[in-house]
Amino acid sequence: MNTMDSKNKSKIISVAGLACVSNISNLTNDRIEALAGGHGMVNIAIHTVVNVITEELLRGSRLSIEFADARRLPVDDIMEKAIQVAKKSGADGANAALIVACIMYLAGSKAQVGIPAGNRKLGATARMLAGVDRCGVAAVPTAKMNNKISGFPAVMAIYQAMMEGKLTSIDGRKIPVNVSGSPVYGHSALGEDNVWPEMAENGARIGTQAMLDAMAGAAIRPHPFTAAVLGAAAILEIIHPDAEIPEELGTYGRTSSAYLAGKTAAQTAGLPEKLHIKITGEEYDTAKVVGDVGLILKDIGGPSVIGMMAFDEIFAVFAETISGFSTAAFNAPLGHIGGFAVVGMKTLVANNGDTEKAAKMIAEDRAATSFSPEVALLSINLIARKAAELHNGVVTRMLINATDPARAKSLYSRAEFTFDQLSAGKTLAEVVRALDDERVAYIEKHSSIILSGMEGEEVKIKILKIGNGARRSSKLAQKYLAFDMLIDISVTVGDKTAVMNGFAHDLLPKICRGERDDIAWAAPLAGAVAGEIALVACSILNIVVPVAAATAMKLYTPEDAAAIAEKSAYLTAAIPGGKAAATRVGKLALEMISD
Repeated sequence: MNTMDSKNKSKIISVAGLACVSNISNLTNDRIEALAGGHGMVNIAIHTVVNVITEELLRGSRLSIEFADARRLPVDDIMEKAIQVAKKSGADGANAALIVACIMYLAGSKAQVGIPAGNRKLGATARMLAGVDRCGVAAVPTAKMNNKISGFPAVMAIYQAMMEGKLTSIDGRKIPVNVSGSPVYGHSALGEDNVWPEMAENGARIGTQAMLDAMAGAAIRPHPFTAAVLGAAAILEIIHPDAEIPEELGTYGRTSSAYLAGKTAAQTAGLPEKLHIKITGEEYDTAKVVGDVGLILKDIGGPSVIGMMAFDEIFAVFAETISGFSTAAFNAPLGHIGGFAVVGMKTLVANNGDTEKAAKMIAEDRAATSFSPEVALLSINLIARKAAELHNGVVTRMLINATDPARAKSLYSRAEFTFDQLSAGKTLAEVVRALDDERVAYIEKHSSIILSGMEGEEVKIKILKIGNGARRSSKLAQKYLAFDMLIDISVTVGDKTAVMNGFAHDLLPKICRGERDDIAWAAPLAGAVAGEIALVACSILNIVVPVAAATAMKLYTPEDAAAIAEKSAYLTAAIPGGKAAATRVGKLALEMISD
């Protein structure tokens, strides 16, 4: 290549990259501008709230509620600021209260303190500061897990057991007058050693099991963490949540009935005894987390389903993946991305605000734990940048710094590949298909590595076919992958292989009805990879970058290039939007190269 050709190549690559990043919405088919208003999800509020709280932590502010004879505590000012920021980021009052209370808890605030006057609870404080009403656990929804239910099954089951005399061995009719409702009941053996321990354990067990059963009945795979926290919340709105428990069950003054409810709920749900924050390894007692979070939920007010989806991603902070999936192996839609904002808060604080060190740790962890590291890092970058538009801060800056190198590399490599291939006589359609072929191979490679680690033996994933319109005739389903996926996939574990043709549209219903037990063992592995495939449009670099480069080379008009790219991107064009974004990018690239 002569000097002039080299100079022209460098200019085209630069123009292509600059055109693509001129508006970050051009890099994804997910509607991230809508997310900034809370339309669809409120995960951007997670990012802006962690900015507020992390900066207070690094400043040395006290974040925990205190037992004080005062109308207002210093922490109220911090929480109020965070709630206002959450509201400006699209969350309504109840969702803002929930997000702030949960992040404050993970930042180190106590869930409850003090009895009776001066008693403060984190959830109730957030609710009052947000100016919203309490609604009761029966009305608190679960996050959407395809379907969604509410805490009503837990409440119903506990009240049914209560009426049948199964919550406690003490019959209220036999409690003497002047004892019932008095400190003689509340601070002595009757309440602390008999009634509340029995009701905490029985109620948490019954409520949690009811949630697990109700989820299964609603065709939701039972979610242990959600079931446990709502089961604990349902009994904690009945019993004295601050009550001491028998000394053999816990330390006086440090262990309340909320802990006992959390312990039983966690055991009933089958949660691990200990939880650990990703990257930092900070250890939490699961019983305490479940009890404390149940306490928050019973006081918080009426969050919506999308508020509870944000809740789910906040608690994706744990390495045990008890909740959410924005820190899991397959990449979430951008509306779910939130877990690494909380991980970022914990990592920054653990490293005394060293943003460079935290950024490196975040980037390395996400790259090592994703089926598609490139997309995982770009996803964090996109949401952090959108959140920074609303309320920038130390966490969003760190996340952007952590993921910018990967974004730059992704843009450059595609622009260079496109230039070289088009210069060699390839068509734009061939270039885009080659990039999507590479994307499939990339997913196969990384998913096989990660699933091998999970299974403890070699796993090989092979995607045999990807197509649209597996069972529907509508134009939308025929054109876009995500609405009616046709996927054939092969899973090999050790010496066992399952070849699953028509995995999503044909085999999954049969597997769930128990009709294909011969391949059921492979369905979780195939499902994880198929989920990654279905959500690939969170990154449309394979469409917009080739269009920008091809247009800058003046080989195609922006409109023609965009139409060709979307049609050729059999994987990346999973949902609508790619052609419009590519047209915008192509027009800008043409203007840049012409100046």
